[in-house]
Amino acid sequence: MSTYSIITYGCQMNEHDSENIAGMLEALGYIHEEDPWSADLVVMNTCSVRENADKRFFGVLGQFKKMKKSNPEFMLCVCGCMPQQPRIIEQINKRFSWVDIVFGTQNIARLPELIEARKETGQKQRAIVDNNPNITEDEMHPVRMHPHKALVNITFGCNNFCTYCIVPYTRGREKSRLLRDVVCEIEKLAADGVREVMLLGQNVDSYKDTLGNSFADLIKAVNEIDGIDRIRFMTSHPRDISDEMIECFRSCSKLCHNIHLPVQSGSDRVLKRMNRHYDRERYLEIVDKIRRFAPDITISTDIIVGFPGETEEDFEETLDIARRVRYDSAFTFIYSAREGTPAAKFEDQIPDDVCHKRFDRLVELMDGISLEKNREYKGRVVEVLCDGSSKNSPNTYSGRTDGFKLVNFTSDKNEEDIAGEIVNVEITETKTFSLEGREVV
Repeated sequence: MSTYSIITYGCQMNEHDSENIAGMLEALGYIHEEDPWSADLVVMNTCSVRENADKRFFGVLGQFKKMKKSNPEFMLCVCGCMPQQPRIIEQINKRFSWVDIVFGTQNIARLPELIEARKETGQKQRAIVDNNPNITEDEMHPVRMHPHKALVNITFGCNNFCTYCIVPYTRGREKSRLLRDVVCEIEKLAADGVREVMLLGQNVDSYKDTLGNSFADLIKAVNEIDGIDRIRFMTSHPRDISDEMIECFRSCSKLCHNIHLPVQSGSDRVLKRMNRHYDRERYLEIVDKIRRFAPDITISTDIIVGFPGETEEDFEETLDIARRVRYDSAFTFIYSAREGTPAAKFEDQIPDDVCHKRFDRLVELMDGISLEKNREYKGRVVEVLCDGSSKNSPNTYSGRTDGFKLVNFTSDKNEEDIAGEIVNVEITETKTFSLEGREVV
C-alpha cells in the first residue's frame, strides 16, 4: 500500500485544507505516514503570510530532490497560498522543475485527478485558479486531527485588502457558504461524535449567504444542533463585527466565551495606512461591549510591529491599547513586506534593529499580562475538553477551557476513557502560556 504525508504551514484554514487533502488521499487508498521522509507521496501545504514561511518552504523543498533522484516513483505535491503567486510558480518551474504536482487554494478537489494524470501521462501537473466562483466543501470528507473536534469553513477568500496582507491575492474574493449547507455538515459531524466546531473564515463577521443569513444567524442555528457542546470561530474583523453577533455571547449557551480580535496597531494613523477601516476608539468600544455581554470572556489578538512609517509615538499607542485591553494572549509579528501588496511599496520602511527592539518590548509586556491573567485561575475548577495525552508527557493529558486556555492535567482515567470528554480540572500551577492541574470528580 502507498503511503502519504502532509507538511502544513500557516493558519487554521491551511490545517483544514490539509484535513480535506488527507481525506481525498485515503479515499484513493493511501495510508498516512507521519514521517514525510518515509512516505511515497508528500504534500507541502504552504503559507505566504510571512517571509520566513517562504524561506522555510524552499529550504525543505530542496531537501526532497535527493528522494526524487533515489526513488523516481516518489511523488511530491505543492499546494496552498504560495503557488497562487506567479513569482512562486516561476521559481518552482525554474529551480524545482522535478516537483510532480502544483495546485492552489481554489481547486483542492482536483488533487485526485492530478495524481491520476501524473501517473498516466508522466507529465508534471500544474493547476492554478485565481478566483474559483464554484469553490465548495460539500463533497469533502476530511480526516480530522481529533475525532471530537472539527474545523468548518463558512467562507472562502477575503475582500478586506489590508495593505500588508497577501491573502486576498492568494485565496480569491470572499464567498459565503449557504447556512443550510454549513448546518447540515455540522449535524453530520455531531452524529460522528464531534463535540466542538471551529467556524473558519478570513473574516467570519462578513459572512452573508445568498439568502441573507448573517453570521449571528449561523451561530444561532449551530447552537441548536444536538451533540455540539462548544462553538468557536476565527477570525473576527473589528470593522464588521455586529451588535447581533456580540449578543450571541449571552444568548447562545454553546458559544465559547473567547474571541480572537486582531487589532494590528494601536495607532489611528497606522491603522489608516493598513486600510483596517476602524480606529482605536471604535476597537475599544467593541471590547467594552463584548465584556458587558460576557464578563468572563478571554480575548486574543494580532499585533504587527514596525509597519512602514510607524513612529515611536505610534508604537507607544500600541503598548497603551495592549495595557488597556489586557489580552489573554497575542500573536505578535515584525512587519514582513509581501511582494504584490501596497505596503511593500511604501518608502518609509522601518530599520530591522528598531523593529526588533520594539518587538521585544511588546513581547515583554504581553507575556507579563498573560502570566498575570493566568495566575487568576490558580485554585479554580474549570471545565476542560480533553484532547488526549499531552505531547510533553504521556502521564498527563491536555485540553482547552471554554476560554481556550491550554490545560495540562493528571487523571486516574485511561486515555480511551477521557479523550473527547469534558472534565473538571482544579488548577494547581500557572504559567505564561498554559495552566496545570488535576482532574476532580
